[in-house]
Amino acid sequence: MPESTWWKRGIVYQIYPRSFQDSNGDGVGDLNGIRQRLDYLAWLGVDAVWISPIYPSPMADFGYDVADYCGVDPMFGTLADFDALVADAHARGLKLILDFVPNHSSDQHPWFLESRASRHNPRRDWYIWRDPAPGGGPPNNWGSNFGGSAWTFDEASGQYYYHAFLKEQPDLNWRNPAVRAAMYDALRFWLDRGVDGFRVDVIWHLIKDEGFRDNPPNPGYTPALGDIQRTLQVHSCDQPEVHDVIAEMRRVLEEYDDRVLIGEIYLPLERLVAYYGADLSGAHLPFNFQLIHTAWNAREISRLIGEYEDSLPEGGWPNWVLGNHDQPRIAARVGQAQARVAAMLLLTLRGTPTLYYGDEIGIAKVDIPPDAVRDPWERNEPGLGFGRDPQRTPMHWDSSPQAGFTEGAPWLPLGPEHPTCHVESQSKDPRSILSLYRALIELRRRHPALSVGGYASLRTDANVLAYERRRGEERLIVLLNMSAEDKHVELGALGLEGGRVLLSTRLDRSDEFTGHSVELRASEGLIVKF
Repeated sequence: MPESTWWKRGIVYQIYPRSFQDSNGDGVGDLNGIRQRLDYLAWLGVDAVWISPIYPSPMADFGYDVADYCGVDPMFGTLADFDALVADAHARGLKLILDFVPNHSSDQHPWFLESRASRHNPRRDWYIWRDPAPGGGPPNNWGSNFGGSAWTFDEASGQYYYHAFLKEQPDLNWRNPAVRAAMYDALRFWLDRGVDGFRVDVIWHLIKDEGFRDNPPNPGYTPALGDIQRTLQVHSCDQPEVHDVIAEMRRVLEEYDDRVLIGEIYLPLERLVAYYGADLSGAHLPFNFQLIHTAWNAREISRLIGEYEDSLPEGGWPNWVLGNHDQPRIAARVGQAQARVAAMLLLTLRGTPTLYYGDEIGIAKVDIPPDAVRDPWERNEPGLGFGRDPQRTPMHWDSSPQAGFTEGAPWLPLGPEHPTCHVESQSKDPRSILSLYRALIELRRRHPALSVGGYASLRTDANVLAYERRRGEERLIVLLNMSAEDKHVELGALGLEGGRVLLSTRLDRSDEFTGHSVELRASEGLIVKF
């Protein structure tokens, strides 16, 4: 793919549709609400919008239990609303990426209702059914990612069905060619409507071990890790045959021009990069979540970046993610001061960055009272900190009682800082974190070295992450102070002098010139042009 490809140069912005903008006062965000905020996204400067699932669903897992792959849940609107959203986004130069959930459907999907009807139903093999173990009980020891066994017994047929997540989310049998054909037709349904690509949910789960062997015990297990960590998931996911499936999926997208396939993959680097596929025939962007789980210090992050760059297959394009609907917000993990440093890191690394709605205004952790918990994972394993509600709370647009999100009662509580932390005030404050994000995005667009240039690590103070981005004659240095103390950086030792500051995370040092050294204030990042 040439470097001008939109998903290489562009920035992806994830929207959790329930929480972005409500247009009808029911307290839940919807498609028309997203349409109302497209001008904001264009103003911010992002290139593509990824929308979490909007399909018809009983909402056992808030849309990740799909009852119809070719429709829109009335909660979010209609197909006509979706078509209007695509048209309005494209009119503003924005691409639209849709979440696709192929590993499992809802237990209310017509396919599963047929599959469950009898052992002899033509769609029985569309899902994963197994007899009980010889001594009774589940067929093997596979666990659900949301706690407990991954097998549920069906009294009527005397067999168990497999669900990697909730029992209301039975796994489809991707070894069945008919399932693949049906799913590829669903992709074409949305591609024909103008969708620019897909983020594929839990793509590494699609194929399971053909012999359904037990997963081995995890020697490092402790109860704090949750049920799913009792065993090592070597047989229930990440099987070699999954790459053939992803290559087929990629070929469907290649029937259309200029589309992107993104895979959700929580795996170590050496296994993650295999999802680019042989000869880059797999996902264009296997999502790289390593920054979310790496210790927040310069040494560890520098090591991670180097390992990732070294692991990429030739021609494989990198990508970076700092937050999403499943992980605690970046400001909650590292604090408000370092959240600015994180913004500069994300938007100056080589590769495609993905922003999560609300991070650009610094929304932090929102405490959810026990009676307001909605996440099924938290309900299944309470008290372990797995609840995902805090990162799914409504967007803060203004200082009104419901932050401009809704005229009704929001489906999740708003953050306590919403009266002062919102788009309206920050868009007028030249020193706000929102202004920083916008400046970084504009700088990235203006300087190709930041979007498609090369990357090289620089050795400085142990608490300063330093690297070079270069394209042709353009040479930019990024210096990130990841400590709460001021740091002196000797540029002369790096062979650098006579630089000009393009941007500080504090937005107050533009055009300052550097000599043989530069002073970094606590939790400050600089981009310097040489």
